[in-house]
Amino acid sequence: MKNPFLFILLALCGLCSLTCSNPTGKETAKKNKIPVYAWLGGPGTSTDEEIREKFEFYKEQGIDVLMYNGGQDPEVYRRVGKIARLAGLGFHTWIPTMVQAKTPEIAEEWYAINGLGESALVKPAYVDYYKFLCPSKEGVYRFLENMYSRVARVEEVDAIHLDYIRFPDVILARGLWDKYKLVMDREYPQYDYCYCEDCTEAFKQQTGIDIKKADDPSQVEEWKSFRYDLITRLVNRLADTIHATGKQINAAVFPGPGSVAKKLVRQEWDKWKLDAFFPMNYNDFYLEGTDWIGAVTKEAVTAIEGKKPVISGLFICPDPAKKASEQDPENHGLVPEELGEAIRQSMMNGATGICLFTPERMTEKHWVVFREAIYRKANME
Repeated sequence: MKNPFLFILLALCGLCSLTCSNPTGKETAKKNKIPVYAWLGGPGTSTDEEIREKFEFYKEQGIDVLMYNGGQDPEVYRRVGKIARLAGLGFHTWIPTMVQAKTPEIAEEWYAINGLGESALVKPAYVDYYKFLCPSKEGVYRFLENMYSRVARVEEVDAIHLDYIRFPDVILARGLWDKYKLVMDREYPQYDYCYCEDCTEAFKQQTGIDIKKADDPSQVEEWKSFRYDLITRLVNRLADTIHATGKQINAAVFPGPGSVAKKLVRQEWDKWKLDAFFPMNYNDFYLEGTDWIGAVTKEAVTAIEGKKPVISGLFICPDPAKKASEQDPENHGLVPEELGEAIRQSMMNGATGICLFTPERMTEKHWVVFREAIYRKANME
């Protein structure tokens, strides 16, 4: 060839064509990777360097987005969010909604009342932190609106992630009965909320039913629907508020919604105007295997007609060797041998991704299985 520059140009064009039509293995792997989220708390006393090292490790393992719980102070999320961004991670703020400790901002009369007339502030169900607010109170909404809006305005925050956006468990998941020494074969009044004057009077005005005079309130379907709607209205108002800031909003929810969420915690979340849903598919809590994760994932995707992402929440066992002898079900969860199948069941049944609870519970064996499983997306479709 007489013109060497023309030869070089043609060679470069050929190389470019080959590269474009045959992406690198790294690019292919990235394309086929399952999106991974992780619930994580902090920062505690950790330094910026310690946080950075942890976040970079999670990014290297394959985590894409953090659902980060750091209290209600916007400055905490500004600080940690900057570090997350530098590590290449998405950053959603994971802040409980209806569960709130008493502060000067929260009035005592805003707490929910059970069927025995007891306040969740004074006598919470099951555990001391179950201090649930009443969703019918305008003051409750204003408190939440202000708190979440301040956090959403932080530049480093990509989305608000709601949790405990529900009533207390009127019936606990079956795997928790022994822990609390309960047999929850029906709805009991001490775990049934909310019977405050605002709720019961509004229900009476709406339906003509005085629920306090009902022989068995659990059999009054209108009363269940009324409370589903209380939570739904509150969520949708918060969604409008957060969307107005230009940020997204999503939530951790119970599985279902029909099979579990509505029955146990009054969550009819398929009616919520959120950008994504994170069902907590914690199979051990329900004494179920990994196939159950697939079934409830399919139920969730079907319930919202595939219109929004469903991220399957997976509960990790922190000490697999002791799982069989561990008495507390909250130390159970997926062992390494189950994790890959849990991920496969989630994705095969329509999940958009998975969310780990929590990466800090993952052992090295978990990470090995995890890294292999999250790059199998192409084989799961």
